[in-house]
Amino acid sequence: MLAVTADDHPSAAGGPVAVLANPTAGRGRHRGLLPQVLHRLAAAGRPVRLLHAHTADEAEAACHAAVGDGASALVAVGGDGTVHRALQAVAGTAVPFGPVPAGTGNDFAADTGFPADPLAAVDVITAALRDRRTQPVDLARLTGADGVRRWYGAVLAAGFDAIVNERANRMRRPRGPRRYDLAILVELARLRPRRYTLRLDGVAHEVDAVIVAVGNCASYGGGMRICPDADPADGLLDVVVGGRFDRRTLMRVKPRIYQGTHVAHPLVRSYRARTVELSAEGITTYADGERALDLPVIVTAVPAAVHLLR
Repeated sequence: MLAVTADDHPSAAGGPVAVLANPTAGRGRHRGLLPQVLHRLAAAGRPVRLLHAHTADEAEAACHAAVGDGASALVAVGGDGTVHRALQAVAGTAVPFGPVPAGTGNDFAADTGFPADPLAAVDVITAALRDRRTQPVDLARLTGADGVRRWYGAVLAAGFDAIVNERANRMRRPRGPRRYDLAILVELARLRPRRYTLRLDGVAHEVDAVIVAVGNCASYGGGMRICPDADPADGLLDVVVGGRFDRRTLMRVKPRIYQGTHVAHPLVRSYRARTVELSAEGITTYADGERALDLPVIVTAVPAAVHLLR
């Protein structure tokens, strides 16, 4: 990755460092770190402004407002969901961004080279702020049939994992992680391949699949290397398709995703493209673990769409 100085994007020179923190990320296990995070960021010699929000939508709006008001940088303290909200505000702008991994899943931060320890990541971000140094990485731009656009940094899930997430979000009971476990059992019982149309840089593919993922980065779900060869600095998207799995085969293959060895299975196909058009009936996608857009969608790799503080 090429390092860039503030002279290449002058807007980074003035204004406060805006900080979005999710106190419930990672089930609150890093809640007490926020004062240390703010203190260490202040060592870069810039004012630090903590953003206030009570919901995910308010958090995203606060990030947009901070960028619009002239923030010199945006820092997100939380997991991939928090990062996802912050990316909507900085994507395609010159405002530098720093993810502090403090959630259950920290895949974007890990795959872009930040330390797993939150305070170590803050120290990396602080040094980059002090030295006015950034590194550009790619993001994926998601466009729905109605023209709505979203950005994501890690992976778009459009297969079994997205279906499970959608099921879990519709359930009111049980609370906590058991709801997701129950959703898996329900959807395993209903498992069937879906017919997808993929258009990769204009070339059409009709596939029957259980797993469909479009990765800017390699991992999702807290370290599952679903797109193991994805590189967020190559200007391309990696597409991994798991075909006509039955329940037993899926459960045997799924643990292999953590090492990325699932791509060697004969029912798995991998592709690489700059633009991915994806359609299927009745599928809602999840990007960075967050509910995104219904299919059909167009996913585009956007080189150097965000400038990371590292």
